Amino acid sequence: MNCSTLGMRRIKLSGRERAVLKAVGFGDGARGSELAEQTQMPPEDLVDVINALLAAGYVESKPYCEQVNSAEMPGTVFEVNPGYVHELRTTMARAWM
Repeated sequence: MNCSTLGMRRIKLSGRERAVLKAVGFGDGARGSELAEQTQMPPEDLVDVINALLAAGYVESKPYCEQVNSAEMPGTVFEVNPGYVHELRTTMARAWM
């Protein structure tokens, strides 16, 4: 085991989670309505994926909430949690290889 991986968390993402994270981006984040448009997921599935990412701590919402519902999701802004940016980028890059 090399030193660079000792402190890194091993993150495993589903294809849908990767799609949502790609749509959120690592910059300013995205509104739920933008995520729905970009991912083309059924609303119930998108809410489930977002709630899983929120529960894992990989994504944060503005305004803050632990879970979103279908009615709140379109107007809520989602951002990648800064504490996971490096690990998520590494995980996403591995998935695209």
